[in-house]
Amino acid sequence: MPRNAINLLFLTIFLAAFCKNQPKDAGKVTLNAEGKQEFSAVYGTPVLDGSGADDVWAASDWLPIDQVWFGPRPSAGDFEGRYKLAWDENNLYILAEITDDSLQEIHPEGSERYRDDDCLEIFIDEDASGGDHHYNYNAFAYHIALDGTVMDMSPDSTYRFFNDHCLTRMINRGHETTWEIAVRIYDEAAAGDQEEGVPKLLKSGKKIGFALAYNDNDGSPERENCVGNIAVSSNNQNRAWTDASVFGLLYLR
Repeated sequence: MPRNAINLLFLTIFLAAFCKNQPKDAGKVTLNAEGKQEFSAVYGTPVLDGSGADDVWAASDWLPIDQVWFGPRPSAGDFEGRYKLAWDENNLYILAEITDDSLQEIHPEGSERYRDDDCLEIFIDEDASGGDHHYNYNAFAYHIALDGTVMDMSPDSTYRFFNDHCLTRMINRGHETTWEIAVRIYDEAAAGDQEEGVPKLLKSGKKIGFALAYNDNDGSPERENCVGNIAVSSNNQNRAWTDASVFGLLYLR
């Protein structure tokens, strides 16, 4: 076989293997005409065990958690984060891989200063309407503690547990923690009805306001950093917890 033909054959085999092993374009971040970040989630139901060893996750791209919302930018040894997204009719699923050199739960009672411990924050705006959600259920800022407790503000300005909204499984290996979370999606009316509120059934094409962040505490009374997944162009970059207008847009496909 001529040398050029042999080289072409090897090149073809290499490219086929390379493309096969590349992650599918499942959660690529893009900007729309208004400059708002957009994401997509793949369809599938992972086994919620904290391992992330499911075909649905293999079909999704890792996305970065790398935008500083509060405090100085942490070093790579202090914090690094990335995540994936999936969904089915009942839940939005999040797989987050967090590297944190010092896991801290200084306020184990949960309701006091919950954002000052190491925790993952998930921001959900069911109808992507944006706007204020400080003391209302227009959107949510779920703070998920290391023990899986879920906390957010209620309309009467007190803290409320939302453990029935988010189910979390975690596996910790030294400085690396894998979070696998199933999030039920509630609209404003259902969230306000604590006894009978029913989560939304999800379907392809639905648009949800979405953001994700990690609060990092290295042993001080307050968190040192908050790092999110979206760029917030404002003098107050740490305002996703009250303003859903800065969320990105998540499309279920």
